[in-house]
Amino acid sequence: MEKFKAFVKKNKLFVLFASLALLIVLVALLTPLIAPYDPYAADLTGALQKPSAEHWFGTDKLGRDIFSRVLYGSRISMVSAFTVVVIILVFGSLMGILSGYFGGWVDAVIMRMSDMMIAFPGMVLAIAVAGILGASIKNAIIAISIVSWTKYARMARSLVLKVRHVDYVSAAVVTGSKVPYILRKYMLPNILPTMVITAATDIGGMMLELAGLSFLGFGAQPPMPELGYMLNEGRAWMQHAPWLMIFPGLAILVIVVIFNLLGDSLRDVLDVRQE
Repeated sequence: MEKFKAFVKKNKLFVLFASLALLIVLVALLTPLIAPYDPYAADLTGALQKPSAEHWFGTDKLGRDIFSRVLYGSRISMVSAFTVVVIILVFGSLMGILSGYFGGWVDAVIMRMSDMMIAFPGMVLAIAVAGILGASIKNAIIAISIVSWTKYARMARSLVLKVRHVDYVSAAVVTGSKVPYILRKYMLPNILPTMVITAATDIGGMMLELAGLSFLGFGAQPPMPELGYMLNEGRAWMQHAPWLMIFPGLAILVIVVIFNLLGDSLRDVLDVRQE
């Protein structure tokens, strides 16, 4: 208990943002219990109602409750963003470790693949991939993952190169340790803190990119209540019913800011150079 209190006292910002992020995750998990209405249930007689006690965030052109749709949309957007981050973290780190440890043709192949991805603007390439695969939230996740793993691969490679020829790794090679053991025992622990910090910081960015694809019509499709697509739906009613864009936009803003600040504070906790 004393250690926990000391940790909280030392890392107040991290505890604050971690608590807010946990609250957002809990709200997303409990959305079916919290949401007062079915996000898909249309009621044309109550279309475009202003925010009121009955409908806190108002209703859309089909009479669907915006508050319920924002809750479900936040859930979908967060699950999608977490999925992208996990995919690019695991795949990018694996490619970077293999590239940095083995070098030679393995390094050349992986890095040339990375160069090909970096040569194109990320969002443009993601739109092209999503357009080829077809518009859906699943294909948007695949598209963002394809264009985003390169940063993790290059970062992992640079970290592995720093420890590839240190004495304890050379000693492990000389004593006959197998490659999988060396990668797991020596390479992975050295890159993990930096990769986790980067992944935590990227959650907000990935959510914005997914929302951008949905806004452009390459992500979530109707009637799915995804935040980016809700912004697209509300665009046509911006002057007459601004709440259709205000509340989904605020939801994106709050989630992205909290997870970005969580990533920054996590860096201060895990980065031993701060000591």
